[in-house]
Amino acid sequence: MIRPFGEASLLVELESAASAQALAESLRAGPIEGIVGAVPGLRSLLVDLDPLAEASARATTELQVRLHASAVAPPVGRVRTIPVAYGGKVGPDLSDVATLSGLSEDEVVDLHAATELRVLFLGFAPGFAYLGDLPEALRVPRLATPRTRTPAGSVAIAGPMSGIYPAYLPGGWRVIGRTSIALFDPHGDPPAFLAPGDRVRCERA
Repeated sequence: MIRPFGEASLLVELESAASAQALAESLRAGPIEGIVGAVPGLRSLLVDLDPLAEASARATTELQVRLHASAVAPPVGRVRTIPVAYGGKVGPDLSDVATLSGLSEDEVVDLHAATELRVLFLGFAPGFAYLGDLPEALRVPRLATPRTRTPAGSVAIAGPMSGIYPAYLPGGWRVIGRTSIALFDPHGDPPAFLAPGDRVRCERA
């Protein structure tokens, strides 16, 4: 489904993050006149239109055709290995996650580190990547009361996803560890360390 989203954007509703990434990759490989940007989400693609282009209406039609064309594989992302110090002062919620999951703290860490996660989309804050999917055993609820400040580099989990806070931010995910890797550098090219489609492997630091 394609529907208007604001004055110069369209929202394409899709079945999965992989479908959104595949359509975004298709638009990068074969641009459609009048479309100036595409941002994949969990099950959607935000398409930005040139508000001054006369081809905007035609772009919508061509996007509809592209949407129903033969499937394009999502981009093959990079493998990003991220060292993580788990537990203790840098992972204050690890013990709670162990209790909720019925696992020991070591089992929680081993399972998290053994799971290859995929960057589903970026959002919430610059450089914040939503990583999925976590094994069922690690799918715990958010904190009842969010923190007002979560340290940069905090590795956290909530529901089916894991994430790494790129800066000091409020947040309600359960923090199980921390990495020293900078997730966002405004002067970098690109500024975000992770991109949709990347595969992420955490390892004990």
